[in-house]
Amino acid sequence: MALARISEGEMERYYRLLRAAARLEATTAQAAVPISAKDISDDLLKEFAFLSGGRGKDNGWIITFPENSQFNKVSEEVFTKVLTYLTSVPSQHESDTKFILILDRRLDTWTSVKMTLQRIAASFPGNLHLVMVLRPTGFFQRTFTDIGFRFSQEDFLLKLPVVMLSSVSDLLTYIDEKQLTPEFGGTLEYCHSEWVIFRTAIESFALTVKDIAQMLQSFGTELAETELPDDVYSIERILALRTEKYCQLKEDIMTVTKEGNMLLSSLEEPNSNKPSLEEHHERPGDWETVNRLLAQLHEMETAFDGFWEKHQLKMEQYLQLWKFEQSFQEVKNAIEFLMDRQANLPDTGDSVSQVKERLKDLGSLDDMAQELIGKAQVMILHGHQLAASHHYALNLICQQCNELRHLSDVVSDELKRKQARLQKTLELHNRLQQALQCCDEGAYLLANQQMDKCQSKEGAQKALQDVEKFLESSSPYLNFDPQTLHYDFESILTSELKSQIHSCQIKLENVRSMFENRQACFKKLLDKHVRPVQLVAPRPENPPRSKSPLFSPKHGVDFNSSLKFSFDLSLPGKKTSRKSQSSRKIEVMHDYQEKRNSLHSFISDSEDNLDTLKGHVINELIETERVYVEELFTVLTGYRAEIDNPEMIVLMPAVLRNRKDILFGNMPEIYDFHNK
Repeated sequence: MALARISEGEMERYYRLLRAAARLEATTAQAAVPISAKDISDDLLKEFAFLSGGRGKDNGWIITFPENSQFNKVSEEVFTKVLTYLTSVPSQHESDTKFILILDRRLDTWTSVKMTLQRIAASFPGNLHLVMVLRPTGFFQRTFTDIGFRFSQEDFLLKLPVVMLSSVSDLLTYIDEKQLTPEFGGTLEYCHSEWVIFRTAIESFALTVKDIAQMLQSFGTELAETELPDDVYSIERILALRTEKYCQLKEDIMTVTKEGNMLLSSLEEPNSNKPSLEEHHERPGDWETVNRLLAQLHEMETAFDGFWEKHQLKMEQYLQLWKFEQSFQEVKNAIEFLMDRQANLPDTGDSVSQVKERLKDLGSLDDMAQELIGKAQVMILHGHQLAASHHYALNLICQQCNELRHLSDVVSDELKRKQARLQKTLELHNRLQQALQCCDEGAYLLANQQMDKCQSKEGAQKALQDVEKFLESSSPYLNFDPQTLHYDFESILTSELKSQIHSCQIKLENVRSMFENRQACFKKLLDKHVRPVQLVAPRPENPPRSKSPLFSPKHGVDFNSSLKFSFDLSLPGKKTSRKSQSSRKIEVMHDYQEKRNSLHSFISDSEDNLDTLKGHVINELIETERVYVEELFTVLTGYRAEIDNPEMIVLMPAVLRNRKDILFGNMPEIYDFHNK
């Protein structure tokens, strides 16, 4: 399995995500304040000091301390927190920030004014440029303030740049009226509770954006650096979990973006064509902060989407590769197992039944092979589709497709080759079997011809016709050429098949010899029957002597009756019947109607014919006996001896096993008797 390494494109998208996250983090860091508005919202709502957004002529930010009867009750800690927060808000946007303080103490006392100045001098956290005090307007308090400030001026001036103002109109000398709130005669609209709400929302938005950025960065690092598992189930599970997490982050980004857009629309001026400078100064830098956060959040979302797209593609391709390789191994192992099975199946056989059995087994293997080749073709097609989709493991997939194609071709070609050899072997066995069957039928034909009926012309003619008819119909088998057979089947011949061909050839030669002898015998018989009889007139002066007692006067020969000739045939090894303890008689009958004066000449010629016929019959009986012995030998060696052959046990029905003596009886003794 090839490792799913991070690609160049995926790495580029990952670095782009990291850069976007860094920029967004820097922006959120700028928007961050030491103390959040949410934490001190209650203290801010006391409104003993506020940041209206106005600015002095020297561009310093104005912090106003309005008339507040509860100011003296504000603790030092709360006072410090509020001033720290108010001074930190403009500092987010400017590096060198100056502040101008306006203390409205027109309804207060000198004591309160002095105490306020002392607290400011002790705990103001920013760059204090100027403190303008609207002194008390009461007669006595104004007098006390003037006297007190005159005697304490040096102390304050060493710590604070204080300007004591008698009226609101004096403020216009230092600050434009557009930068002053209405209570000081200015036109700058300001609502402190609304400002606190917006500041809380802005800081909450910035914090949420920061959290989203951190989650995106953390998730991106997890995607890039976590090693993938090596099983399909785990890969699918991780892909599903990561997809779910990605969708959840997208929903969070959508929610935050919607919140930021709503906040931005609230901060924007009502009329974009005529922007209100007062409104702009009321919320210093807040619109820019929110807008910048939204822009960088969108940039990071885009970078994250690009990285996720590459990562998801890699995960899906990794999963596809795992599934492809699993299927590849299954099909490959199945094909190799099938090849081992077909390799163990011989491509030849010693008998028709054995070859047919192996062809049947080969057919089953071929069916399995076709199914596997079909699966391999589907896999190859799938591999080409993966390659066309620019899979990162393109080379590996193409290599495995080529391997499957090669294995499919090899197993298909090997099965075809083996099937062709077995079919050719079966054809050879069938031809040998047909030849042997022809031999058996020929031997059976000869053995079943009744020789006593063949002594007549009609019987001999009929027997000769049967022999010639059989020779004609069996000519393709009886006259086959061994050399041609060897040439035709040279590619499949084994030593066993060559031996079978040789045995078949010997048997065919024997049968041909038997038929030739029988055919010659019948032709001689027919020649004797058609030979004309020469009649010789007897000499009157020397009448011939009768050569046989059969024709002596005492027998009273009837020349109108059939003439019967008999001779003895002694068959060696044959038992005689009870009816005839002497030799068996073979009788030859001839119709004879001639004149009496031709008798002696005919009898002389007939006795010559009888001697010849007797020799033919004896030769035929001896040949029949020889064929009989050969057939007995064939049965004993081809059947009785093969019962003990271990290779033939599987082909024999169970009921016939170990029953050799019952099946063949005393056939060996019969063979020994006739073979002597």
